Amino acid sequence: MHLMAASLAWTSSRAALPLLRNGSLPWRPEVSGAAAELQASLAKADPEAFARAVDRALVRRMDALVRGILAYRRHGYRRKLADPPVLWQQGTTRLLDYGDAGGGAPVLVVPSLINRAYILDLEADCSLMRWLAGKGFRPILVDWDRPGPEERGFTLTDYVAGRLEGALDAVLAETGQAPLLVGYCMGGLLALALAQRRRASLSGLALLATPWDFHADASGQGALVAASVPVLSPLLDTLGELPVDLIQALFAGMDPQLVARKFAAFSRLDPESPKAGAFVALEDWLNDGVPLAGPVARECLSGWYGENTPATGRWRVAGQPVDPARLDLPSLCLIPSRDRIVTPASAAALADAIPGAERIDPQSGHIGMLVGAKARTLAWEPLCDWLGRHAPGSG
Repeated sequence: MHLMAASLAWTSSRAALPLLRNGSLPWRPEVSGAAAELQASLAKADPEAFARAVDRALVRRMDALVRGILAYRRHGYRRKLADPPVLWQQGTTRLLDYGDAGGGAPVLVVPSLINRAYILDLEADCSLMRWLAGKGFRPILVDWDRPGPEERGFTLTDYVAGRLEGALDAVLAETGQAPLLVGYCMGGLLALALAQRRRASLSGLALLATPWDFHADASGQGALVAASVPVLSPLLDTLGELPVDLIQALFAGMDPQLVARKFAAFSRLDPESPKAGAFVALEDWLNDGVPLAGPVARECLSGWYGENTPATGRWRVAGQPVDPARLDLPSLCLIPSRDRIVTPASAAALADAIPGAERIDPQSGHIGMLVGAKARTLAWEPLCDWLGRHAPGSG
């Protein structure tokens, strides 16, 4: 898929060259000035020489992409980090306990349903969970794993009012303290719904790169994703889940050239360098996704993306609307300013809706805020400071 997307983009660029020369190529208004300058410059160039130069550029780009992919496939890195003890399990859902059973304020962390939880514990020296444990907290991570036979029939209500409430009860029974609740991406929405249902059982809520208004920007992403539902419905009916490859395709459609750019850059790295190893670790995680339960896929694609049910007050969990304006709980929203998966405008709408919510805007991307080179300074430390101020007994 990635090779095809890159090939189509680059060959269509070559095919559009005659239209660029004669001025008939349509341009968006915001780039029309740059387009006029480009056309004027092109008029001074030899057409055949320029076309040959474009062809050479296309070959170089495809060569770099292929070399990068092959270098990734041949790289020797394999993740060997062992999971911590399991505190509780129900179905395929586990709680992984990273802290000292003897103490430390409990922090219940909820990741997305569509990626493996270990993005929060990627490597020993790149693990928000282990770092928080080193700061004296008791981090406890929800590991959803992939849906089993039972989970394939789950709705979001089943995950929130069922699994997450069960996990919260297990943490309360184990620690005797109201934990701090942290949600990342889609997990932030689940955490928000849990917080509204169980406010008295929690000390605070931190939301990392969490969407809310799925129509906040003019990109049309919501409508594009929702339009896929009629096509995917027969597959959801047959399999009971949305397969990983289709989830990957939906995300790739948000930035079709991202894969080409990152693998071309990887092809230029020394394979033995720490930077190359970090790239492979992250790429392995990205390619180790999990399917999404069929009913949940429909709720998210049609409801969240298509109808924008969260921001319009129509998203319900166990029959009750999820309304951040009713949340009476110390809250923090970390909104990465370079996020392409959850646009800052979407996440900012949630920060604005929660009464008294604090807001931090790290200069990072959606995943970079967790595992980037500056993640500790930009996101981990501010989060840690906030958790320390709102931990049980801190006041």
